[in-house]
Amino acid sequence: MIRALTALRASDIAASARIADHVTLDYEARFIRRKGLTTDGGDRLVADLAQTISLDDGDALQLEDGRLVGIRAAAEPLLRVSGPELARLAWHIGNRHTPCQIFADHLLIRQDKVIATMLAHLGAQIDAIEAPFIPEGGAYGHGRTHAHEHGNTLNDGGAQPHAHNHGDGHSHDHAHEHDHAHPHAHPHDHTHAHPHDPDHPNDH
Repeated sequence: MIRALTALRASDIAASARIADHVTLDYEARFIRRKGLTTDGGDRLVADLAQTISLDDGDALQLEDGRLVGIRAAAEPLLRVSGPELARLAWHIGNRHTPCQIFADHLLIRQDKVIATMLAHLGAQIDAIEAPFIPEGGAYGHGRTHAHEHGNTLNDGGAQPHAHNHGDGHSHDHAHEHDHAHPHAHPHDHTHAHPHDPDHPNDH
C-alpha cells in the first residue's frame, strides 16, 4: 500500500500543482500521524507522518510517488451559535478551550450539551446543523485547542475535578484537594527566679 510521508499546508501548494485525488475527513479524523485512509476515488493509502498534525481543508498529503492527495473537510453535526453579544459568547467558548469556527454573525462549535446549556443561559440562539468544521487553530496558527469539560458549568462552586479532552481520544481527570492544616505549638517557659539575700530582703 502506498504511503504518504509528507503533509503540505494549502499555502505551500503551488497554484499549478495537480491534486490527484481527495480524502474527505471530519475534524477528529483530520488529526493524523499514522492512519489508513481511503480516498474519494476509492484508493487506499497509509499516512505515515513524522509527527501528529491537524490537517485543514485545502491541505494535502504527498505520496511516495510525488502525487498529491487533497484534504477536504467533511460535513458533521455542529451547533450554530448566534446572538446580540457574539464577542461575549465567543469569550465563554474560548474560556472552555472549545474549538470554535468564527464568522461575522455566528459561531460554529461541535455538538456539546453542556456547552449548549451554558450558551443558552447566556442568551445565545443555538441551532443544530451539519457543515464542515474548520475551527481557529489557536495562538500559534495550525493546531488544536484542549477542551475542558467541567462538571458544574454554571456557577461553579468550590474546587471541581475537570477533564481535559485532547481530541485524540485521551482525557485526563484532575481532582484538586487542598488540606490547609497548620498546627502551631508555641511552648513558652516563663520561669523567673529572683534570688534574694536574706540580709537584704528588699534587694532586687
